[in-house]
Amino acid sequence: MRGWTMGARRGRVLELAVLGLLYQAPMHGYELRKRLDLELGTLRAFSYGSLYPCLKEMLRKGHISQTEQSDEEVHGRRPRIVYRLTDPGHDHLHRLLTEVAPAASDDECFGVHFALFGHTRSDVRLRVLHGRRDRLRGRLADLRHHLADRAPAVLTSDGYPHELHRHDAECVEREIGWLDGLIEREEHRAGTAKRPDLPPAG
Repeated sequence: MRGWTMGARRGRVLELAVLGLLYQAPMHGYELRKRLDLELGTLRAFSYGSLYPCLKEMLRKGHISQTEQSDEEVHGRRPRIVYRLTDPGHDHLHRLLTEVAPAASDDECFGVHFALFGHTRSDVRLRVLHGRRDRLRGRLADLRHHLADRAPAVLTSDGYPHELHRHDAECVEREIGWLDGLIEREEHRAGTAKRPDLPPAG
């Protein structure tokens, strides 16, 4: 996602998240907001004021459709707008899920892609996980280099920035270990799926 503005990057992540949720079931706007918060916690930093412009743009492109939930009128309440994924929206979702680079290089995008791994091909999952791990290894190397350079100074100066970097390095190390386990399981699962059935003994 190099060269994208922050707004464009977050807009793409929000679009992917909404498409993924509507793939599961039709929802009205308020339910979408709740599910984004509960299931895709990486999006909590988003302003929910951006959700409805996102839905409007997806309607314009034909990726979703909307209908009124008419039974609300019987109870004297305003009808709710229910959003559904269209066939073009389904195709667009799966195109987005095959884009490895954004998922591997952007923290928020990785979180949303990972939440939708159940709808992603095994080979794509592995490429995303490997790309994410490579990126974090680079980040960890930079953090360790910074910590080594600052180690003598931390004894005589404000040590809080140093502690923050140390904490960041520990978090990155834990995520790399987590990714190692995921990659091992994915590769084992992929190998098992490709292994031909053996003929019966005897």
